[in-house]
Amino acid sequence: MSSLEQKALAYHSEGTPGKLAIAVTKSVGNQDDLALAYSPGVAVPCVEIARDPALAYEYTAKGNLVAVITNGSAVLGLGNIGALAGKPVMEGKVVLFKKFAGIDSFDIEIDETDPDKLVDIIAALHPTFGGINLEDIKAPECFYIERKLRERLSIPVFHDDQHGTAIVVGSGMLNAVEMTGRDISTVKIVCSGAGAAAIACLELLVDIGASRENIFVCDSKGVLTKARNLTGEKADWVQDTTATTLSEVIVDADVFLGLSGPGLLSQADVKSMKKAPIIFTLANPEPELRPELVREVAPDAIIATGRSDYPNQINNALCFPYLFRAALDTGATTINQDMKRACVTALAGIARSDERFSKDYVVPGLLDDRLLSQVTPKIAAAAMRSGVARKELDLNAYADRLTALAKTLL
Repeated sequence: MSSLEQKALAYHSEGTPGKLAIAVTKSVGNQDDLALAYSPGVAVPCVEIARDPALAYEYTAKGNLVAVITNGSAVLGLGNIGALAGKPVMEGKVVLFKKFAGIDSFDIEIDETDPDKLVDIIAALHPTFGGINLEDIKAPECFYIERKLRERLSIPVFHDDQHGTAIVVGSGMLNAVEMTGRDISTVKIVCSGAGAAAIACLELLVDIGASRENIFVCDSKGVLTKARNLTGEKADWVQDTTATTLSEVIVDADVFLGLSGPGLLSQADVKSMKKAPIIFTLANPEPELRPELVREVAPDAIIATGRSDYPNQINNALCFPYLFRAALDTGATTINQDMKRACVTALAGIARSDERFSKDYVVPGLLDDRLLSQVTPKIAAAAMRSGVARKELDLNAYADRLTALAKTLL
């Protein structure tokens, strides 16, 4: 067992097992407090909420509470390890919600693989929460589950593996394209991977200006072409090309986007791309090609990975805390495309305004203390502008409040 593995097990087991505990927010120091916290006083807010369900946001923790939900069918790079084995990851997500945005959350691991049953279970839980973060659910079921829940519920439902990855990729890509003097509408993009994260990344790249006709996608069987008669989400990305392999289709590409597995990109592939290639090798923990190997053949490349030990880490924690913070604070019924796009441009802007902005700094760092106060208000503004917010915020006062909150968190 490696040193890291030993430290990780000790970290999770020493003292109180796990990473979470529940805090009480009201005084319960005497009999009067108990009479208010429970019987008979608790009946009063119950009656008020029954009369007007919106008052649950005033009298309960619902408005600052997110469910982090998985069935453990696609956990990190570990695959289908089951709901229980995925619990440490979900607890970690809860920690990030609290650490970066002051959001309380519960991790809920559901032992169910049938998509319709899973939708019913999650939908039945919704009165407890102000938002639902779906996590580590395998494709293609994750697309269906998120869509059905969004149709049924009037609170935000967000599958972070799809959209969180896409948002951070989009922000880094905007900066990389600008830095290399390219036009995003004309760049040739080759994507290795056709799962939930890959499809979401491609959809968002199109949303921010990339041309669908310039995007070529590879799965484990090769290039998605019309000759393969594909169905479902993959069918949307077929191209009329004779290229059948990644090595064939990557010639003269501007961008490589990897959301697949280790070793799937070669140095020869990189050499066949255009000068100053943009290479996002995001397979975790081992990327499609290590950055140092990319640099050997393309020293001018802009490289991003999913790892913390290389520059330009594409990490979902750069966006999901701030998306949910804005959604909860505006009472948004959903996290829509306008809010996601606002997050992309806000993250890109923070990196671009930093003196460190360079090919090794196209996305902000996770501990940047500007994220909460500068990204969140822009998302909130998009929620209000696009009509999904149930509350109107004074954005200047809101930014000040978030600045003060950030000082207590980081």
